[in-house]
Amino acid sequence: MTSVKRLNLAYGSNLNIDQMAMRCPTATVYGKAYLKGYRLLFKGSGGNAYCTIEKKRGGKVPVLVWELEPEDEEALDFYEGYPRFYEKQDVKVTLDNGESVMAMLYIMTDKIPDRIHLNLPSPGYLKTVRAGYKTAGFDERYIDDALDISEREILRHPPIYL
Repeated sequence: MTSVKRLNLAYGSNLNIDQMAMRCPTATVYGKAYLKGYRLLFKGSGGNAYCTIEKKRGGKVPVLVWELEPEDEEALDFYEGYPRFYEKQDVKVTLDNGESVMAMLYIMTDKIPDRIHLNLPSPGYLKTVRAGYKTAGFDERYIDDALDISEREILRHPPIYL
């Protein structure tokens, strides 16, 4: 019986090749692309926010496309807290080489109230995401733009501590 491989679009810490090698040892990089019509964001609790994306006209998010074995997808499901923390969606994307593919991605849900707010990531998580962008050859301005969005939101609506 042949296992069915699946393509996954990574836009956050799963861009980090070393991290993916530990988490999903049989996953391989399939290509690179820009997911059009979305923007990168950090959402979560203060100092513990994670990457997600949301639809945005004119936006685009750099993605690394991974080819996953079923056990890789199971490992990612566990890591991403699927289906409670992140949901899966299938989207079509055109790779840098011109090939058009359908691939799965994870998008943060709104099921956990403290995870739906714009916020800042931990320094360690941010370092992991930046390393992934560098290795993949993506411009880190997408990360900086997402951080700016969170910082503006925090200034506009400071957290209330009880």
